Amino acid sequence: MRYDIFMSLAFPQIDPVAISVGPLQIRWYALAYIGGILLGWWVIRRLAAKYEQSFHISKEHIDDFVTWAIVGVILGGRIGYMLFYNFSFYVENPSKILHVWEGGMSFHGGFVGVSLAIVLFALKHKIQVLRLADLIACVAPIGLFFGRITNFINGELYGRITDKPWGVVFPHAGPEPRHPSQLYEAGLEGLVLFCILMLCIRASFIRARAGLLTGIFILGYALSRTFVELFRQPDAHIGFVFANVTMGQILSSGMIVGALIILIYALRHKKVEEGQ
Repeated sequence: MRYDIFMSLAFPQIDPVAISVGPLQIRWYALAYIGGILLGWWVIRRLAAKYEQSFHISKEHIDDFVTWAIVGVILGGRIGYMLFYNFSFYVENPSKILHVWEGGMSFHGGFVGVSLAIVLFALKHKIQVLRLADLIACVAPIGLFFGRITNFINGELYGRITDKPWGVVFPHAGPEPRHPSQLYEAGLEGLVLFCILMLCIRASFIRARAGLLTGIFILGYALSRTFVELFRQPDAHIGFVFANVTMGQILSSGMIVGALIILIYALRHKKVEEGQ
C-alpha cells in the first residue's frame, strides 16, 4: 500500500520542555499532571458542595485527599508500568526506576494506586468508600485528557500506519502517516467520558446508588481504551500479546469485569435517599 505524505497532517513541533530556566526544566508531562490534579480538585469540591446531601463528603476531606491521590497516581502508575510493560528492563536497570521524568507511566497501575488510596483514606476518615470513589470517578477523565494531549505533544504512544487524511507523521516513527491515537484517547477517555459523568451525576437515581458512577467510569474507560487499541501501535518491546490482542486490551478486559460487578452491586443495593 502506498502512503502519500502530502495527504497527511504535519506534526506540530512543540518542545516537550515547556519552561526552561538554567538547569531547571519543566516538561509538559509534569504540567499535565499538575493541571489535571488542580482542575480535578476544583471540580470535585464544587460537586461535593452541590450534592452534599448525596455524598456527605466535606471540602476539607477533598483537600486532604489530594495528596493521597498524587501518591497513588505516581506510585501506582510507575509500578504498573514496570510490571505490565517493561519488567525486564527495570530489573536490569534498577537505577532507572525513579526516572519518572523520562516517561513510563501506566494508567492501569495508576488506577490501582488511586483505588487503594481511596479505600485507605475512606477507612481512616470513616467515609463510605464508594461515595468517595464516585466523586473521584467524575473528575478522573480530566487527568486522562491532559495526559493524552501530552502524549501527542511528546510524539509518543502513537498509532498504527494509516492512509486516512488525518494521519500524522510522528518523529522517530518512520515516514508513514499514523493514527493520532493519543487524540482519540483524549477525546473518548477524557472529553466524552467526562461529559457522560457530568450528565449522570445530575440524575438523583444515579446519585442515590453508591458505586454507580464508579462503575460507569470504569466501564467507559475500559471500552474506550479497548477500542482505541485497535488503532494504537503496540509497544515495540511487547508487541501483540497473542493474535492481535494488546496488553492494554487484556488489562482493560479485567476492568470491564470489575465494572460490571460494581454496577450490579450498585443497582441491587438499597437506595440511599438524599439527606440520609
